[in-house]
Amino acid sequence: MAMSHCSALLSTAAKVNLLVLVVSAVFSWSSLSDRVPEFALTKIEESDIKDDSGKEPVTEDEADPEDLEVFYPTHQWQTLHPGQAVPAGSHVRLNLQTGEREAKLSDSENGKSDRREEKRRKRLGKMDIDSNSFTSQELKKALAKMKENEKTERMAHEEEVRKKFRPIEQLKEEFEKLNVKLETDYEIMVKLIGKFNSSASTLDEKVAALYDLEYYVHQVDNAKDFLSLGGLQLVINGLNSTEAILKEHAAFVLGAALSSNPKVQVEAIEGGALQKLLVILATEQPLAVKKKALFALSSMLRHFPYAQQQFLKLGGLQVLRNLFREKGMEALYIRVVTLLYDLIMEKMLLEDSPNGDQMEEKIQQYRQVKLVPAVVEQDWCVIVSNLLAMPEHDTREKVLKTVSVLMAFCKERYQGDQSLGTTLSLLRSEYEELAAEEQREGDKDGYFKELLGSVNTIIQELRSK
Repeated sequence: MAMSHCSALLSTAAKVNLLVLVVSAVFSWSSLSDRVPEFALTKIEESDIKDDSGKEPVTEDEADPEDLEVFYPTHQWQTLHPGQAVPAGSHVRLNLQTGEREAKLSDSENGKSDRREEKRRKRLGKMDIDSNSFTSQELKKALAKMKENEKTERMAHEEEVRKKFRPIEQLKEEFEKLNVKLETDYEIMVKLIGKFNSSASTLDEKVAALYDLEYYVHQVDNAKDFLSLGGLQLVINGLNSTEAILKEHAAFVLGAALSSNPKVQVEAIEGGALQKLLVILATEQPLAVKKKALFALSSMLRHFPYAQQQFLKLGGLQVLRNLFREKGMEALYIRVVTLLYDLIMEKMLLEDSPNGDQMEEKIQQYRQVKLVPAVVEQDWCVIVSNLLAMPEHDTREKVLKTVSVLMAFCKERYQGDQSLGTTLSLLRSEYEELAAEEQREGDKDGYFKELLGSVNTIIQELRSK
């Protein structure tokens, strides 16, 4: 009996000690949970912990959409009731003392969480949510409202575009109603030639027709059509007109049709265009008429050795030389010098090109053109060099190039010309200053440096034997 009694006492004491140990552990765990959030049973968005009834707590998705109440956490633990929606980033724990879920803001957020919560509330306010709770139905309505506003804005933009631009179908209908017909260049030239050739057309109408024709005959194919339509001969005959303005525009059309078009060049010289142009340049005519006639003459002579031969035979070089004796023809001087430079260089480049059957035939044609001997004989060396005294830099540039080309044939004449030596010295001084100014401005290979180089090259050539 004594042994049984002692054993009972020990069993009772053990039970008491075990109960005390369990209670101490519970209080110790609760105390740690209050002080250190990490030791609490936490969850950010969902919890797998079951409540006292053994059932899983109601989640946001499972809650009745009409009872989805917003939980606004603070920095203190608050009881979280079933069905309340917890904002993302909140700490959630199960209080082992009470058996209730609790939530609060993350300690690391501090002021940022308050600002974020304030912004969130403002955003909810834009969705017309006035209470502390919202349902999924209200969210759907808010989203529908946003989509409706977006659709309204898009429709307004489309309507604004419709007001500014007409649809392509409407434009097509309007063009069909207007019966618009696009004419070809050929058809347009037929009408213009007819208007120019008609005795019923006024002087202004004929001039307008020539003005428009000049635009079209620039193209090689159009110029050939112009030839086949008989327009070329009509324009050549127009060079004999008593009206200066008709001569001017006829020469302009002729020059445009002749440019880089061998077939038209041949037909023009056979039609007597060369003689008529030289007559205009040799007689008293307004400057505008002679300018266009010189343009047509240049277009005929370039890359056409047969025309160059006929030009020399008809005294064309002398006709051009006489222009330098006429008053008021200064605007033509540089044009004439440029033409001579082009013709001389054209022959020199061809002779230096690779030989071939066709090329050899063309070289033979150019050898029959005695242009340089005629230039030297008529003292073009001095006529050209005297133009260096002109003030325009562009004119001087072209003259310097021509003098350099003529140096091989006019060197003795230039060495005996004291005025040329003086002019070149003055040009060198002027361009040294201008080139130095260019270099100070950072332009190492400027325009004036190039002109200075041309002047120095000519001076060195004259000093050499």
